[in-house]
Amino acid sequence: MARDILNDDHTGLSLTSKIFNILREDILNGKYTEGEKLGEAKLAEELGVSRTPVREALKQLELDGIVENKPNRGVMVLGISKQDIEDIFTIRTAIEGIAARWAVERITNDEVRQLTESYELMEFYTFKNDIEKFSEINTIFHEIIYKATKSRYLEQVLKDFQYYMKQTRRRSLQVEGRMKISLQEHKAILDAFLNKDKEGAQKALANHIANSKKNVENNTDQ
Repeated sequence: MARDILNDDHTGLSLTSKIFNILREDILNGKYTEGEKLGEAKLAEELGVSRTPVREALKQLELDGIVENKPNRGVMVLGISKQDIEDIFTIRTAIEGIAARWAVERITNDEVRQLTESYELMEFYTFKNDIEKFSEINTIFHEIIYKATKSRYLEQVLKDFQYYMKQTRRRSLQVEGRMKISLQEHKAILDAFLNKDKEGAQKALANHIANSKKNVENNTDQ
């Protein structure tokens, strides 16, 4: 569980940073919904920590635009607007296109195996109609590609950005029939990697992102 990191002294993170990561993950995974109040005291009790690091973590979340401290109301969870969605997918198209080309050039045999296994798990969860597990493996699939770029800067930017992709990814997959189509799109991406086709990989990823964007927009009433 994410909360296990609070007791992990090997992460090199401060307590505030650990709490920030936990709360960000919870918000973007839908545990806390748009407009919900995040109370310091309640969070501190749930996490088994004092209120001070929770307060600092909430300030960091506000700087990231994930929550807003409203007068007389407290810290509230913010939703993702249509402009946010537009920005997220525009950025994804640009940087994941670069990642696809570099990854095809630099991917190892072991990473190809991992990518294939991730696809096969996505296939399994599509059969089970398990959106949550499909989404989880989907994230892993893309992170394998990021790692395969062998660019620690690009990988870090993309992994950080994954936090914001998770919420839009879940919205996309909630559209009826989207999971099966998404699986086909990931198969096209995988095939391009197996064929060492840089252009094909970039094109397949761009198509996947464009279709995801359409589904999120159709499933967003903001």
